[in-house]
Amino acid sequence: VQLVESGGGLVQPGGSLRLSCAASGFTFSSYAMNWYRQAPGKEREWVAGITSAGGRTNYADSVKGRFTISRDNRKNTVYLQMNSLKPEDTDVYYCNRGGRNGYWGQGTQVTVSS
Repeated sequence: VQLVESGGGLVQPGGSLRLSCAASGFTFSSYAMNWYRQAPGKEREWVAGITSAGGRTNYADSVKGRFTISRDNRKNTVYLQMNSLKPEDTDVYYCNRGGRNGYWGQGTQVTVSS
C-alpha cells in the first residue's frame, strides 16, 4: 500500500488549496478513504472521509462547509478541496486508508498565513 499526498503549500487566510492523494498497491475502489491532519505536539485529527464509491462523505465540524472530499476511482486518487482557509487550518495533512491503525501517506504541509 502506498499513499502519496501533494498539493500543500502556503496560502493566505480566505484562500483555497486542493490536496491530492495518489494510491497504489491495492484495489482503490474497494476502500473508504480519509484525510487527517496534525499540528506539532497535538494528536492527529480526522478531517473527512469518503466511502469506496464516493457516494457518502463525512466531515469534522471544524471543516464542515469549507472542505470537500472527493475521489476518482479511475485515477486511484482522493482529493481534499479546502476553501475559506483559516490560520488554524495550518497542519500537516495525511491521506489514510483504514483509520488510525491503517495506512498513511507521508503528509503534506499546509500553512495558512498572511
